[in-house]
Amino acid sequence: MNGILLLDKPSGLSSNAALQRVRRLLGAEKAGHVGSLDPLATGMLPICLGEATKVAGDITAARKRYQFTIGLGRRTATGDLEGEIVEARPVPALSTAQVQLALEHFRGSQQQVPPMFSALKQGGQPLYKLARAGLTVERSARSIEITDLALVQLRPGLLELTALCSKGTYIRVLAQDIAERLGTCGHVTALRRLYVEPFEHSPMQTLAQLEAFSGGGSLPVVMAADEALPGMPAVHLPAELAQRLAHGQSVAVAGGTTPGKVRLYDPQGRFMGLGEADAQGQVRPRRLFAPPESAFP
Repeated sequence: MNGILLLDKPSGLSSNAALQRVRRLLGAEKAGHVGSLDPLATGMLPICLGEATKVAGDITAARKRYQFTIGLGRRTATGDLEGEIVEARPVPALSTAQVQLALEHFRGSQQQVPPMFSALKQGGQPLYKLARAGLTVERSARSIEITDLALVQLRPGLLELTALCSKGTYIRVLAQDIAERLGTCGHVTALRRLYVEPFEHSPMQTLAQLEAFSGGGSLPVVMAADEALPGMPAVHLPAELAQRLAHGQSVAVAGGTTPGKVRLYDPQGRFMGLGEADAQGQVRPRRLFAPPESAFP
């Protein structure tokens, strides 16, 4: 089974646990998820199956949209409901205009320091393991971009927001920073990933639907791997060039192509994988899929 399945991850499961469930239910030998979701988070978790794992890195780099709720007045060790309360502060009376003004500060490119409770590694150890041992280490700030940040609802002690952001953005840190900007502290009480680009309008599937399939139900929706890369130029190759590329050789493409990563297709229109084009029109194989049997003798 080769392709991409968009799982609607339930709350209470880690991303890896959800991945293993999908592997088991579909009988997939090779699979990987794109972008981790915290156990308490729900929503879109793209799962690459078989050869589609070779494009996972390109999906990881895409923007993601989240809907989340900030509980004001309490800060937790983890930045969400899982951690113990480590700080409590009064919550000022807030108007919609005050919140909107605060949100303006967080739109655009900026630096963000990753939280201690994260899977990032330092000295070979995940930061969350160090945090659980009571240790705090210095973390370097990383460049992120928040394209859109909108207020959905303001309630006493609660903010509901949506955000469209770049790879590497920690919503838990963003929530804490927003609360601080509003003169209090806070933590994430609910988090849902609405979509990962380019799958904004693509349907997700639940574990219950996949369990029904394994019991003889309808087939799961598995998208072709190249559907994840609509913005990448496509290069359609004649048989001779496709065969040479499949054997690891660089080829010159008639008419040239845009320099950078390209999608490669054989004469039958089958997706071969990814290549790299230069300004002279030379294309070299970068990450090829295993060809169908006897496709290139």
